[in-house]
Amino acid sequence: MSQPTRIWLLLIHQLPSKPDYLRVKTWRRLQRIGAVAIKSSVYALPRSEQAMEHFQWMVREIVAAGGEASVCEAAFVDGLSDGQVEAFFRTARAADYAALAGEAGDVLRGLPAGRALDPERRAEAASSVSRLRRRLDEIAAIDFFGAASRDLAEDALRRLEERMTTRPKSKVRRPATGGRGRKTGQTWVTRQGVYIDRIASAWLILRFIDPRAKFRFVDEKTYRPGRGETRFDMFDGEYTHEGDQCTFEVLLARFALHEDPALRALGEMVHDIDLKETRFARPETAGLEAVVDGIRRGYARDEERLARGSAVLDAFYRSLGEVRARAPER
Repeated sequence: MSQPTRIWLLLIHQLPSKPDYLRVKTWRRLQRIGAVAIKSSVYALPRSEQAMEHFQWMVREIVAAGGEASVCEAAFVDGLSDGQVEAFFRTARAADYAALAGEAGDVLRGLPAGRALDPERRAEAASSVSRLRRRLDEIAAIDFFGAASRDLAEDALRRLEERMTTRPKSKVRRPATGGRGRKTGQTWVTRQGVYIDRIASAWLILRFIDPRAKFRFVDEKTYRPGRGETRFDMFDGEYTHEGDQCTFEVLLARFALHEDPALRALGEMVHDIDLKETRFARPETAGLEAVVDGIRRGYARDEERLARGSAVLDAFYRSLGEVRARAPER
């Protein structure tokens, strides 16, 4: 019998037969967050604050669709060892890195050798480089145990990037203004252990909705709503995920802030980071995710995370206010 040294989070679920898309959506979400299958309908992640949040949202979505799901903490004491489970993660990420390296190689082989690229070919290749670099960052973020083939992907991307000489410049516009749809001072409540959606939502509330806002960070298991409190990014909150929108996007829509291009761009970045998607694939997203992840790792207190994150979001907002959002109007 092996001695357990690690605690894992397990998502145990059973999906309904309908709707058909739910099975594909669930599988894609599990891939994006880096979960691996231990057995049929049982997926594992190393225990962490962020992993728990990912699985809790999936439980909510599955149950809302008529399925069954639960999350538990587990230690393997017989049968599987921690080392074997870690190997599952390394194998999955190694396959991801290999696929990326292969795609980078295909792009490189499609470029003419020994001569400069024409503007159209250069723009196409630059777009591929940007997309593949974002994908590499996404894989690295869920490479929990250091798959050996990451160097293969890095080398393939480096060779491709060496063929690029220039990048298109951004167009400049006047900065956007905010402050619409304000509410009077309130106490805003959210879950402890804030990460991207809660940090960004709190920043949005303070800067554009309620400049006198007070924040409480609570244990959702023991919290009981108080008079005059407004909850956000909580399962039963007044402002939380709706459909495929994260809380930040819901706040933008509810308070008519989505017309501000810089806020809309931030919403796209928060969406992709929080939901582990590449729907909008903005070039700034990986940078924001890296900085916020550093804040999460470096500061345990939610008040500190919010203060540090707000400074970062202020800077991103100012920067986006100078550069026209690249995503088309929707």
